Amino acid sequence: MKRILVVEDDLVLSTGLCFELDAAGYATQAAYNCKKAEYLVEQEKFSLAILDVNLPDGNGFDLCKKIKEAYAELPVIFLTAKDLEADVLAGYDLGAEDYITKPFRMPILLKRVEVALRRSGGISDKQSGGDCYRDDFLEIDFGAFSAWRDGEKLSVTPNEYKLLRVLTANAGNVVTRRLLLEKLWDCDVNFIDDHTLTVTMNRLRAKIEDEKHSYIKTVRGMGYIWENRV
Repeated sequence: MKRILVVEDDLVLSTGLCFELDAAGYATQAAYNCKKAEYLVEQEKFSLAILDVNLPDGNGFDLCKKIKEAYAELPVIFLTAKDLEADVLAGYDLGAEDYITKPFRMPILLKRVEVALRRSGGISDKQSGGDCYRDDFLEIDFGAFSAWRDGEKLSVTPNEYKLLRVLTANAGNVVTRRLLLEKLWDCDVNFIDDHTLTVTMNRLRAKIEDEKHSYIKTVRGMGYIWENRV
């Protein structure tokens, strides 16, 4: 599930935005000032940020700059009453995906959110100090050794994380069984055989996949391919 940070100091508008976004299938987190927004970005992982320009303790432009310095790939949408051309251009110059002026129609905002998320791809980012894989169903934070499937936290073993890291890093390419066996050879030099690899792969598939979401494709006689879902 994609998580969206909503930074808006108007409590009524913020509540309405979060309600509509949650109803559309996203998970939202609200912040009413820059300080809280910066804290949330450091502590949590987001797929997109919606920023008001005028905030009690600063402005959305400066906040966007700080966010982009730390997480350049995080898409940002500005939401503001400022409709001067200079303001709009300033927003885009900071790397914003979109600039929406108030008042606005909710269906239009939802569509622009959808487009911004589609552009970003949701495949890899650098939040939490480590590599991540993220789409609308599966999220893996290799730095924090945590994973979620459709919003539900998964119990993933160290060997399964090793497999996931190698597969996602080589998405779209065949990863041979030999290479995977080498990666699974643990630090205590405990032998990992071909059967163990097969069992581990099957267990991993059962954890991260369902009938509608398939990631790991077997290439008979060669190995496996990770298929990104955008």
